[in-house]
Amino acid sequence: MISAILVSAWAGLCGIDDMSTQMIRRPLLIAPIVGLILGDLKTGLLIGATLEVMWMGIGNVGAYSAPDIISGTAIGTALGVMSGGGVATAVALAVPTSLLAQQLLILYRSSIVMLNPIAKRMAKTGDFSKIFTINFVPMIFVFLIRALPTFLAIYFGADAIETVVAALPKDIMNGLSVAGKIIPAVGIALLMQMMLKKGEMWVFLLIGFTLTVYLDLSVLPITLIALPFALIYDLASSNKAAVVQGNTVEEEDEGGYDL
Repeated sequence: MISAILVSAWAGLCGIDDMSTQMIRRPLLIAPIVGLILGDLKTGLLIGATLEVMWMGIGNVGAYSAPDIISGTAIGTALGVMSGGGVATAVALAVPTSLLAQQLLILYRSSIVMLNPIAKRMAKTGDFSKIFTINFVPMIFVFLIRALPTFLAIYFGADAIETVVAALPKDIMNGLSVAGKIIPAVGIALLMQMMLKKGEMWVFLLIGFTLTVYLDLSVLPITLIALPFALIYDLASSNKAAVVQGNTVEEEDEGGYDL
């Protein structure tokens, strides 16, 4: 019981970190602490390293909710250590639990927007103490979304996960599945809308599209090719800004002598 509470609390804290500093939310940091709580740090390190490599590219982009690696890591590591199955058991359980928690996150992020009008009214009053307090509401929810499933899975075992998934109505699961497919497109569209405001950015989009579609390159080589382009663009933008600022200063100095 104590171990289940401690692991659940750790998962909940990592959930809060996921919406704030994002410093401890990776499997490489989550799993060893779970292993330490359960008295098997070595297995926790092995599971954490394996899940980190497996989920290295997982992340939220725009409004897209990725599989919840926090719940998957905490539950997978705990059951892998407790059952003695090690890395194999942890990986087998981490994937379905991360997908189940993903649906909970979609529900949470879809419903938490109801706080926006309330926060807007508080902002108009200028009462910053109320604005500060309202932030505790999403923190409580993200804590429970990670802590509660983790506790139930550890306390009742791996069968509890299968029972919960099987008990969910088919229509709800289908709806969440559709929402999960739509939200990535919305998230990428929002990200592109933000990044493509400058006309020259469309050139990079065309280059990436060409490398992906016509040259059939994967993410890693495209990233390596994009790095020097990004560096050159950054240097050019910095030099342009410095030249403009220098010209402005010279014009102001010359204007001073007209008197």
